[in-house]
Amino acid sequence: MNKLESDILKILQEDCRVSAAEVAVMLGREEAEVAAAIAEMERRGAIVKYTAILNSEAMEDELVQALIEVRVSPQKSSGFDAIAEEIYRCEEVTSCYLMSGGFDLAVFIEGKSLREVARFVSERLSTLDDVLSTATHFILKKYKIEGTITDKEDENRVRLSVQA
Repeated sequence: MNKLESDILKILQEDCRVSAAEVAVMLGREEAEVAAAIAEMERRGAIVKYTAILNSEAMEDELVQALIEVRVSPQKSSGFDAIAEEIYRCEEVTSCYLMSGGFDLAVFIEGKSLREVARFVSERLSTLDDVLSTATHFILKKYKIEGTITDKEDENRVRLSVQA
């Protein structure tokens, strides 16, 4: 990745609504050059999707969200990939990551209720042949999402220095 691409990505990560023309002005570049760089990053998969970060606490229709740690038995031919795909294809799954440590996969899911999340774990996830164990953690409050502080009042609050 070159410097132009890196600079563009920093801007788009902060606000993906910024147009190529606006990015060009910010970087002192030509709009066509910026647009071409963005198109190339999209083509090769460096930019996967443009999305909005939602704070579920500020929305009336809240969903129950959970992080499920999953220990699996890797398959001979595909390692963790096949079982991870079987899990991430479930519509409740919002994110799935291969991890180091005591568990192999971190699976984030959303449901309409605690019961719906529990049902997903007990009836769909834990019944998969290669799943050895799970640990479910319910998300209680989000302080920071994708680098963005969710409480704007807290973000603007000035911290006083403490001296001993």
